[in-house]
Amino acid sequence: MRHSLLVESKPSAVNDICGRILSQVEQSGYSREDVFAVHLAIEEAFVNAVKHGNKMDASRTVKIEYTAGPEEIEIWLTDEGAGFDPDSVPDPRSGQNIYKPEGRGLLLIRSYMDEVSFNERGNSIRMVRYRHRPRALEDEGVEGT
Repeated sequence: MRHSLLVESKPSAVNDICGRILSQVEQSGYSREDVFAVHLAIEEAFVNAVKHGNKMDASRTVKIEYTAGPEEIEIWLTDEGAGFDPDSVPDPRSGQNIYKPEGRGLLLIRSYMDEVSFNERGNSIRMVRYRHRPRALEDEGVEGT
């Protein structure tokens, strides 16, 4: 079943969001590792939506949709911002970027979720965590972890 929330664009709202979604994830019998991964990804994606997408404007909203099925957890977050090009975010692990704060949240999301994609505009992220990682994803591994 797909759930949908429309949340005020303020950082403190992440606690209620995590509580709702993680409750579903736990009830669906996912491991503590899965719960941790989803929690971290939600926090990072939501804070990015509030801070970078909606520019800390509490009059804007973030739409969250999610499913916690028997085999996968799928989450979409959409802000009201102009969007961005995720490929233009510098890798925070290389060169002069090591000491810059940009890109760390996106790196964490990509490290903890099995699939991460964005809409064309760049204001909506889709994240998927599988109960059992597909063989191809296990073979690829996650660079730098």
